[in-house]
Amino acid sequence: MAQSQKLVLKQQQTLRMTPQLYQAIKIMSLPLLELRDTIQQELEKNPALEIIEETSPLSLDDTGRRTSEEQEYFENTSDPGYIKVQGGGSREDAHRKFIEGVLTRPESLHEHLLWQLRLQPISNAEFRIGEYMIRNLDENGFHIEKPENLLLSLDLQGNPLENPEQELDPEKLSVMSSVKELIQGFDPIGTCTEGYRESILVQIKLHPDSAPRSAEIVERHLELLEREKYQEIARSMRISVKEVMKVKEFLRELDPFPGRNFSTEQPRYVIPDVMIKVQEGELVIVLNDEDIPVLGISSFYASIQDHEEQYKQKDLKRFVKNGVHEAHWFINSIRRRNQTLLKVCKAIVEFQRDFFRKGSKYLVPLSLKDIAAEVGVHEATVSRVTNGKYIQTEWGIFELKYFFTNQVPGGGRFSKEGVKQMILEIVEEEGSTKRLTDQKIGEILEGKGVRIARRTIAKYRKELDIMSSHHR
Repeated sequence: MAQSQKLVLKQQQTLRMTPQLYQAIKIMSLPLLELRDTIQQELEKNPALEIIEETSPLSLDDTGRRTSEEQEYFENTSDPGYIKVQGGGSREDAHRKFIEGVLTRPESLHEHLLWQLRLQPISNAEFRIGEYMIRNLDENGFHIEKPENLLLSLDLQGNPLENPEQELDPEKLSVMSSVKELIQGFDPIGTCTEGYRESILVQIKLHPDSAPRSAEIVERHLELLEREKYQEIARSMRISVKEVMKVKEFLRELDPFPGRNFSTEQPRYVIPDVMIKVQEGELVIVLNDEDIPVLGISSFYASIQDHEEQYKQKDLKRFVKNGVHEAHWFINSIRRRNQTLLKVCKAIVEFQRDFFRKGSKYLVPLSLKDIAAEVGVHEATVSRVTNGKYIQTEWGIFELKYFFTNQVPGGGRFSKEGVKQMILEIVEEEGSTKRLTDQKIGEILEGKGVRIARRTIAKYRKELDIMSSHHR
Protein backbone atom coordinates (compact mmCIF):
# COMPACT_ATOMS: atom_id res chain seq x y z
CA MET A 1 0.00 0.00 0.00
CA ALA A 2 1.40 3.37 -1.00
CA GLN A 3 1.92 5.82 1.82
CA SER A 4 0.52 9.32 1.37
CA GLN A 5 2.07 12.48 2.74
CA LYS A 6 0.11 15.54 3.82
CA LEU A 7 0.75 18.81 5.60
CA VAL A 8 -0.40 18.99 9.22
CA LEU A 9 -0.56 22.09 11.44
CA LYS A 10 0.69 21.41 14.95
CA GLN A 11 0.80 23.83 17.87
CA GLN A 12 3.28 23.33 20.69
CA GLN A 13 5.08 25.36 23.35
CA THR A 14 8.87 25.50 23.40
CA LEU A 15 11.33 27.44 25.48
CA ARG A 16 13.71 29.50 23.40
CA MET A 17 17.06 30.26 25.02
CA THR A 18 17.57 33.93 24.17
CA PRO A 19 20.87 35.67 24.92
CA GLN A 20 19.18 37.61 27.73
CA LEU A 21 17.78 34.44 29.33
CA TYR A 22 21.15 32.72 29.06
CA GLN A 23 22.76 35.75 30.72
CA ALA A 24 20.21 35.70 33.56
CA ILE A 25 20.83 31.99 34.21
CA LYS A 26 24.59 32.57 34.19
CA ILE A 27 24.33 35.49 36.64
CA MET A 28 22.22 33.35 38.95
CA SER A 29 25.13 30.90 39.34
CA LEU A 30 27.94 33.44 39.77
CA PRO A 31 29.69 33.77 43.16
CA LEU A 32 30.60 37.24 44.39
CA LEU A 33 34.06 37.61 42.82
CA GLU A 34 32.94 36.38 39.39
CA LEU A 35 29.84 38.57 39.53
CA ARG A 36 32.03 41.61 40.11
CA ASP A 37 34.12 40.72 37.04
CA THR A 38 30.97 40.18 34.96
CA ILE A 39 29.63 43.60 35.98
CA GLN A 40 32.89 45.21 34.89
CA GLN A 41 32.72 43.45 31.52
CA GLU A 42 29.12 44.56 30.99
CA LEU A 43 30.00 48.17 31.87
CA GLU A 44 32.70 48.12 29.19
CA LYS A 45 30.38 46.54 26.63
CA ASN A 46 27.16 48.52 27.19
CA PRO A 47 27.49 52.33 27.45
CA ALA A 48 23.85 52.57 28.54
CA LEU A 49 24.83 50.97 31.86
CA GLU A 50 26.60 53.06 34.47
CA ILE A 51 27.57 52.97 38.14
CA ILE A 52 25.31 55.12 40.29
CA GLU A 53 27.08 54.40 43.56
CA GLU A 54 30.64 53.07 43.66
CA THR A 55 31.81 50.68 46.36
CA SER A 56 35.45 50.16 47.21
CA PRO A 57 36.51 46.53 46.91
CA LEU A 58 39.16 45.37 49.34
CA SER A 59 42.57 45.80 47.75
CA LEU A 60 46.17 45.26 48.70
CA ASP A 61 46.81 48.83 47.55
CA ASP A 62 44.13 50.21 49.87
CA THR A 63 44.69 50.43 53.63
CA GLY A 64 41.23 51.90 54.25
CA ARG A 65 38.64 50.06 56.34
CA ARG A 66 34.93 49.55 55.93
CA THR A 67 33.17 50.84 59.02
CA SER A 68 29.79 49.07 58.75
CA GLU A 69 28.82 46.46 61.34
CA GLU A 70 28.51 43.82 58.62
CA GLN A 71 32.02 44.43 57.36
CA GLU A 72 33.43 44.28 60.90
CA TYR A 73 31.84 40.87 61.24
CA PHE A 74 33.59 39.64 58.11
CA GLU A 75 36.95 41.04 59.28
CA ASN A 76 36.73 39.90 62.92
CA THR A 77 36.85 36.23 62.11
CA SER A 78 39.61 33.68 62.18
CA ASP A 79 38.73 32.66 58.59
CA PRO A 80 37.67 35.85 56.76
CA GLY A 81 37.93 34.33 53.28
CA TYR A 82 40.11 37.06 51.83
CA ILE A 83 43.55 38.60 52.29
CA LYS A 84 43.60 41.56 54.66
CA VAL A 85 46.33 44.21 54.95
CA GLN A 86 47.25 45.14 58.51
CA GLY A 87 47.37 48.82 59.32
CA GLY A 88 50.55 50.73 60.04
CA GLY A 89 52.46 49.75 56.89
CA SER A 90 52.94 51.56 53.63
CA ARG A 91 51.20 50.61 50.40
CA GLU A 92 54.57 49.76 48.91
CA ASP A 93 55.28 47.29 51.72
CA ALA A 94 51.89 45.64 51.23
CA HIS A 95 52.45 45.39 47.49
CA ARG A 96 55.96 43.99 47.95
CA LYS A 97 54.74 41.36 50.43
CA PHE A 98 51.95 40.41 48.06
CA ILE A 99 54.36 39.94 45.14
CA GLU A 100 56.70 37.89 47.33
CA GLY A 101 53.78 35.70 48.37
CA VAL A 102 52.73 35.18 44.76
CA LEU A 103 56.21 34.26 43.59
CA THR A 104 56.84 31.83 46.45
CA ARG A 105 55.51 28.29 46.16
CA PRO A 106 56.31 25.12 48.08
CA GLU A 107 58.69 22.57 46.64
CA SER A 108 56.93 19.57 45.12
CA LEU A 109 57.82 15.97 45.91
CA HIS A 110 59.15 15.45 42.38
CA GLU A 111 61.39 18.52 42.60
CA HIS A 112 62.71 17.47 46.02
CA LEU A 113 63.60 13.96 44.83
CA LEU A 114 65.12 15.13 41.54
CA TRP A 115 67.31 17.62 43.39
CA GLN A 116 68.71 14.75 45.50
CA LEU A 117 69.10 12.56 42.41
CA ARG A 118 71.27 15.22 40.72
CA LEU A 119 73.69 15.12 43.68
CA GLN A 120 74.35 11.38 43.31
CA PRO A 121 77.55 10.06 41.67
CA ILE A 122 75.67 8.01 39.07
CA SER A 123 75.88 7.60 35.29
CA ASN A 124 73.77 9.58 32.86
CA ALA A 125 71.75 6.46 32.04
CA GLU A 126 71.00 5.83 35.72
CA PHE A 127 69.96 9.46 36.12
CA ARG A 128 67.59 9.29 33.13
CA ILE A 129 65.97 6.09 34.43
CA GLY A 130 65.72 7.57 37.93
CA GLU A 131 64.09 10.71 36.51
CA TYR A 132 61.46 8.61 34.73
CA MET A 133 60.76 6.71 37.94
CA ILE A 134 60.37 9.91 39.99
CA ARG A 135 58.02 11.45 37.42
CA ASN A 136 55.95 8.28 37.75
CA LEU A 137 55.18 8.86 41.47
CA ASP A 138 51.83 10.10 42.79
CA GLU A 139 51.37 12.59 45.65
CA ASN A 140 51.90 9.81 48.23
CA GLY A 141 55.24 8.81 46.71
CA PHE A 142 53.89 5.56 45.21
CA HIS A 143 54.26 4.26 41.64
CA ILE A 144 51.47 5.29 39.27
CA GLU A 145 52.55 2.74 36.67
CA LYS A 146 54.73 -0.26 37.45
CA PRO A 147 58.39 0.74 36.83
CA GLU A 148 58.95 -2.48 34.86
CA ASN A 149 56.23 -1.50 32.37
CA LEU A 150 57.50 2.06 32.23
CA LEU A 151 61.05 1.04 31.34
CA LEU A 152 59.99 -1.25 28.49
CA SER A 153 59.93 1.87 26.30
CA LEU A 154 63.49 2.98 27.28
CA ASP A 155 66.90 1.74 26.23
CA LEU A 156 69.86 1.21 28.58
CA GLN A 157 70.78 4.88 28.25
CA GLY A 158 67.31 5.98 29.35
CA ASN A 159 66.29 7.16 25.87
CA PRO A 160 62.82 6.40 24.43
CA LEU A 161 62.57 3.39 22.09
CA GLU A 162 60.63 3.53 18.84
CA ASN A 163 59.39 -0.03 19.39
CA PRO A 164 58.88 -0.88 23.10
CA GLU A 165 60.31 -4.20 24.29
CA GLN A 166 58.07 -7.14 25.18
CA GLU A 167 60.19 -8.15 28.18
CA LEU A 168 62.48 -6.12 30.40
CA ASP A 169 66.16 -6.67 29.66
CA PRO A 170 67.98 -8.28 32.66
CA GLU A 171 70.68 -5.60 32.59
CA LYS A 172 68.08 -2.84 32.53
CA LEU A 173 66.18 -4.57 35.35
CA SER A 174 69.36 -4.57 37.44
CA VAL A 175 69.88 -0.83 36.82
CA MET A 176 66.25 -0.13 37.67
CA SER A 177 66.48 -2.05 40.96
CA SER A 178 69.61 -0.21 42.08
CA VAL A 179 68.20 3.21 41.14
CA LYS A 180 64.89 2.43 42.85
CA GLU A 181 66.70 1.41 46.02
CA LEU A 182 68.70 4.64 45.85
CA ILE A 183 65.56 6.81 45.56
CA GLN A 184 63.84 4.91 48.39
CA GLY A 185 66.59 6.17 50.71
CA PHE A 186 66.07 9.81 49.74
CA ASP A 187 64.24 12.23 51.97
CA PRO A 188 61.43 11.46 52.65
CA ILE A 189 62.38 7.82 53.17
CA GLY A 190 59.97 5.29 51.71
CA THR A 191 58.97 6.82 48.37
CA CYS A 192 59.29 5.00 45.03
CA THR A 193 57.31 2.06 46.44
CA GLU A 194 54.18 0.10 45.47
CA GLY A 195 52.09 1.25 48.44
CA TYR A 196 52.06 2.03 52.14
CA ARG A 197 53.03 -1.54 53.17
CA GLU A 198 56.22 -1.52 51.06
CA SER A 199 56.91 2.05 52.17
CA ILE A 200 56.78 1.01 55.84
CA LEU A 201 59.05 -1.97 55.13
CA VAL A 202 61.62 0.33 53.47
CA GLN A 203 61.49 2.70 56.44
CA ILE A 204 61.98 -0.24 58.84
CA LYS A 205 64.94 -1.46 56.82
CA LEU A 206 66.64 1.97 56.80
CA HIS A 207 65.79 2.91 60.39
CA PRO A 208 68.89 2.85 62.64
CA ASP A 209 66.96 1.50 65.62
CA SER A 210 63.99 -0.49 64.35
CA ALA A 211 62.01 -2.73 66.70
CA PRO A 212 62.87 -6.45 66.50
CA ARG A 213 60.68 -8.46 64.09
CA SER A 214 58.75 -5.35 63.03
CA ALA A 215 59.27 -6.14 59.33
CA GLU A 216 57.90 -9.64 59.82
CA ILE A 217 54.78 -8.32 61.57
CA VAL A 218 54.16 -5.79 58.78
CA GLU A 219 54.60 -8.45 56.09
CA ARG A 220 52.44 -11.14 57.71
CA HIS A 221 50.16 -9.56 60.33
CA LEU A 222 49.56 -5.88 59.47
CA GLU A 223 45.77 -6.35 59.23
CA LEU A 224 45.69 -8.09 62.63
CA LEU A 225 47.78 -5.26 64.09
CA GLU A 226 45.33 -2.67 62.76
CA ARG A 227 42.49 -4.60 64.43
CA GLU A 228 44.52 -4.75 67.68
CA LYS A 229 44.66 -8.57 67.72
CA TYR A 230 47.88 -8.52 69.74
CA GLN A 231 47.51 -11.90 71.41
CA GLU A 232 46.79 -13.59 68.08
CA ILE A 233 49.96 -12.08 66.60
CA ALA A 234 51.98 -13.10 69.65
CA ARG A 235 50.76 -16.72 69.45
CA SER A 236 51.46 -16.92 65.72
CA MET A 237 55.00 -15.54 66.05
CA ARG A 238 55.71 -17.16 69.45
CA ILE A 239 56.62 -13.89 71.09
CA SER A 240 55.16 -11.95 74.02
CA VAL A 241 52.36 -9.39 73.73
CA LYS A 242 54.81 -6.85 75.17
CA GLU A 243 57.09 -7.33 72.14
CA VAL A 244 54.12 -6.84 69.79
CA MET A 245 53.24 -3.60 71.60
CA LYS A 246 56.83 -2.38 71.17
CA VAL A 247 56.52 -2.95 67.43
CA LYS A 248 53.24 -1.04 67.41
CA GLU A 249 54.79 1.94 69.21
CA PHE A 250 57.74 1.90 66.81
CA LEU A 251 55.50 1.81 63.71
CA ARG A 252 53.71 4.93 64.93
CA GLU A 253 56.94 6.85 64.32
CA LEU A 254 56.87 5.95 60.62
CA ASP A 255 54.94 7.70 57.85
CA PRO A 256 52.92 5.32 55.62
CA PHE A 257 52.36 8.12 53.06
CA PRO A 258 55.73 9.94 52.94
CA GLY A 259 54.98 12.08 49.90
CA ARG A 260 51.98 13.89 51.38
CA ASN A 261 54.18 16.41 53.19
CA PHE A 262 55.13 17.85 49.79
CA SER A 263 51.62 18.51 48.48
CA THR A 264 51.63 21.58 46.20
CA GLU A 265 47.90 22.24 46.49
CA GLN A 266 47.44 25.94 47.20
CA PRO A 267 44.84 27.43 49.56
CA ARG A 268 41.85 28.94 47.79
CA TYR A 269 40.58 32.24 49.16
CA VAL A 270 36.87 32.96 49.02
CA ILE A 271 34.63 35.88 49.92
CA PRO A 272 31.34 34.80 51.54
CA ASP A 273 28.26 35.91 49.62
CA VAL A 274 26.08 35.79 52.75
CA MET A 275 26.62 35.90 56.49
CA ILE A 276 24.53 34.67 59.40
CA LYS A 277 24.79 36.32 62.79
CA VAL A 278 22.82 36.19 66.01
CA GLN A 279 21.16 39.42 67.14
CA GLU A 280 19.07 39.45 70.30
CA GLY A 281 18.64 35.70 70.12
CA GLU A 282 17.50 35.72 66.46
CA LEU A 283 19.38 34.52 63.37
CA VAL A 284 19.86 37.42 60.94
CA ILE A 285 20.80 36.93 57.27
CA VAL A 286 22.96 39.65 55.66
CA LEU A 287 23.85 39.74 51.96
CA ASN A 288 27.47 40.71 51.39
CA ASP A 289 26.96 43.23 48.59
CA GLU A 290 29.69 45.66 49.66
CA ASP A 291 31.76 44.84 46.58
CA ILE A 292 28.85 45.07 44.12
CA PRO A 293 28.31 48.61 42.73
CA VAL A 294 24.82 50.06 42.44
CA LEU A 295 23.95 50.13 38.73
CA GLY A 296 21.56 52.32 36.76
CA ILE A 297 20.79 53.67 33.29
CA SER A 298 23.23 56.21 31.88
CA SER A 299 21.99 59.79 32.31
CA PHE A 300 23.34 60.57 28.85
CA TYR A 301 21.18 57.84 27.27
CA ALA A 302 18.18 59.03 29.25
CA SER A 303 18.72 62.58 27.93
CA ILE A 304 18.83 61.27 24.34
CA GLN A 305 15.45 59.61 24.85
CA ASP A 306 14.06 62.92 26.08
CA HIS A 307 15.50 64.82 23.09
CA GLU A 308 12.78 64.39 20.48
CA GLU A 309 14.72 65.48 17.36
CA GLN A 310 17.74 63.24 18.05
CA TYR A 311 15.55 60.33 19.06
CA LYS A 312 13.68 60.45 15.71
CA GLN A 313 16.81 59.13 13.95
CA LYS A 314 16.08 55.42 13.37
CA ASP A 315 19.63 54.08 13.79
CA LEU A 316 20.21 56.12 16.93
CA LYS A 317 16.80 55.18 18.31
CA ARG A 318 17.46 51.46 17.74
CA PHE A 319 20.94 51.65 19.29
CA VAL A 320 19.75 53.52 22.38
CA LYS A 321 16.68 51.31 22.81
CA ASN A 322 18.70 48.09 22.64
CA GLY A 323 21.34 49.42 25.05
CA VAL A 324 18.78 50.58 27.59
CA HIS A 325 16.83 47.29 27.29
CA GLU A 326 19.96 45.20 27.88
CA ALA A 327 20.96 47.42 30.82
CA HIS A 328 17.52 46.99 32.42
CA TRP A 329 17.70 43.23 31.90
CA PHE A 330 21.20 43.03 33.41
CA ILE A 331 20.20 45.07 36.49
CA ASN A 332 17.06 42.98 37.00
CA SER A 333 19.07 39.75 36.60
CA ILE A 334 21.40 40.81 39.43
CA ARG A 335 18.39 41.78 41.57
CA ARG A 336 16.75 38.39 40.95
CA ARG A 337 20.01 36.62 41.79
CA ASN A 338 20.29 38.40 45.12
CA GLN A 339 16.62 37.90 45.98
CA THR A 340 16.73 34.19 45.13
CA LEU A 341 19.98 33.75 47.06
CA LEU A 342 18.44 35.35 50.16
CA LYS A 343 15.29 33.22 49.86
CA VAL A 344 17.33 30.02 49.54
CA CYS A 345 19.54 31.00 52.49
CA LYS A 346 16.47 31.80 54.59
CA ALA A 347 15.04 28.35 53.81
CA ILE A 348 18.38 26.66 54.65
CA VAL A 349 18.52 28.50 57.97
CA GLU A 350 14.99 27.36 58.81
CA PHE A 351 15.83 23.73 58.10
CA GLN A 352 19.29 23.85 59.71
CA ARG A 353 18.51 26.15 62.65
CA ASP A 354 20.25 23.85 65.18
CA PHE A 355 23.44 23.87 63.10
CA PHE A 356 23.69 27.68 63.14
CA ARG A 357 23.10 27.75 66.89
CA LYS A 358 25.01 24.66 68.09
CA GLY A 359 27.47 23.47 65.42
CA SER A 360 28.19 20.91 62.69
CA LYS A 361 27.08 17.74 64.44
CA TYR A 362 23.50 19.10 64.51
CA LEU A 363 23.31 19.20 60.72
CA VAL A 364 20.10 17.43 59.65
CA PRO A 365 19.36 15.64 56.35
CA LEU A 366 18.35 18.12 53.64
CA SER A 367 17.77 17.83 49.88
CA LEU A 368 17.52 20.28 46.98
CA LYS A 369 13.89 19.22 46.64
CA ASP A 370 13.11 20.41 50.19
CA ILE A 371 14.50 23.89 49.56
CA ALA A 372 12.95 24.11 46.07
CA ALA A 373 9.50 23.36 47.52
CA GLU A 374 10.00 25.93 50.29
CA VAL A 375 11.18 28.71 47.97
CA GLY A 376 8.88 27.83 45.07
CA VAL A 377 11.51 27.33 42.37
CA HIS A 378 12.91 24.38 40.42
CA GLU A 379 15.59 22.15 41.98
CA ALA A 380 17.98 23.18 39.17
CA THR A 381 17.62 26.81 40.29
CA VAL A 382 18.51 25.90 43.88
CA SER A 383 21.53 23.94 42.64
CA ARG A 384 22.59 26.86 40.45
CA VAL A 385 22.23 29.53 43.14
CA THR A 386 24.12 27.51 45.78
CA ASN A 387 26.97 26.36 43.54
CA GLY A 388 30.30 27.99 44.43
CA LYS A 389 28.77 30.38 46.98
CA TYR A 390 29.82 30.57 50.60
CA ILE A 391 28.20 31.59 53.87
CA GLN A 392 29.91 33.06 56.94
CA THR A 393 28.67 31.53 60.20
CA GLU A 394 29.73 31.49 63.84
CA TRP A 395 31.44 28.16 63.09
CA GLY A 396 33.42 29.28 60.04
CA ILE A 397 32.87 29.64 56.30
CA PHE A 398 30.91 26.90 54.50
CA GLU A 399 29.86 26.35 50.90
CA LEU A 400 26.08 26.44 50.65
CA LYS A 401 26.10 22.93 49.19
CA TYR A 402 27.55 21.72 52.50
CA PHE A 403 24.07 21.97 54.03
CA PHE A 404 22.59 19.44 51.59
CA THR A 405 23.35 16.02 53.01
CA ASN A 406 21.72 12.60 53.04
CA GLN A 407 20.29 10.82 56.04
CA VAL A 408 22.47 8.07 57.48
CA PRO A 409 20.72 4.66 57.52
CA GLY A 410 20.13 3.89 61.18
CA GLY A 411 21.26 7.40 62.09
CA GLY A 412 17.78 8.67 62.88
CA ARG A 413 17.62 12.43 62.52
CA PHE A 414 21.38 12.71 61.95
CA SER A 415 22.88 13.51 58.56
CA LYS A 416 26.05 12.08 57.10
CA GLU A 417 28.00 15.27 57.87
CA GLY A 418 26.57 15.33 61.39
CA VAL A 419 27.71 11.75 62.08
CA LYS A 420 31.15 12.50 60.61
CA GLN A 421 31.46 15.44 62.99
CA MET A 422 30.53 13.18 65.91
CA ILE A 423 33.22 10.68 64.86
CA LEU A 424 35.76 13.51 64.68
CA GLU A 425 34.88 14.65 68.20
CA ILE A 426 35.09 11.08 69.55
CA VAL A 427 38.57 10.59 68.05
CA GLU A 428 39.76 13.99 69.34
CA GLU A 429 38.61 13.10 72.86
CA GLU A 430 40.26 9.66 72.97
CA GLY A 431 43.09 9.12 75.43
CA SER A 432 46.75 9.46 74.57
CA THR A 433 47.39 5.74 75.16
CA LYS A 434 44.12 4.03 74.25
CA ARG A 435 43.20 4.46 70.57
CA LEU A 436 39.57 3.71 69.80
CA THR A 437 38.85 1.11 67.13
CA ASP A 438 36.02 1.50 64.62
CA GLN A 439 34.07 -1.07 66.61
CA LYS A 440 34.43 1.01 69.80
CA ILE A 441 33.50 4.21 67.97
CA GLY A 442 30.37 2.42 66.74
CA GLU A 443 29.45 1.50 70.31
CA ILE A 444 29.84 5.13 71.43
CA LEU A 445 27.70 6.32 68.52
CA GLU A 446 25.04 3.74 69.35
CA GLY A 447 24.91 5.19 72.86
CA LYS A 448 24.06 8.53 71.24
CA GLY A 449 21.27 7.01 69.15
CA VAL A 450 23.22 6.41 65.95
CA ARG A 451 23.45 2.80 64.78
CA ILE A 452 25.68 2.37 61.73
CA ALA A 453 27.89 -0.45 60.44
CA ARG A 454 31.60 -0.60 61.24
CA ARG A 455 32.48 -0.40 57.54
CA THR A 456 30.48 2.84 57.32
CA ILE A 457 32.47 4.26 60.24
CA ALA A 458 35.70 3.24 58.47
CA LYS A 459 34.49 4.98 55.30
CA TYR A 460 33.63 8.22 57.15
CA ARG A 461 36.92 8.07 59.06
CA LYS A 462 38.86 7.90 55.78
CA GLU A 463 36.85 10.82 54.36
CA LEU A 464 37.87 12.81 57.45
CA ASP A 465 41.51 11.82 56.76
CA ILE A 466 41.73 10.04 60.13
CA MET A 467 44.12 7.10 60.26
CA SER A 468 43.16 3.75 61.77
CA SER A 469 43.66 3.21 65.51
CA HIS A 470 46.95 1.46 64.74
CA HIS A 471 48.43 4.46 62.92
CA ARG A 472 47.02 7.22 65.14
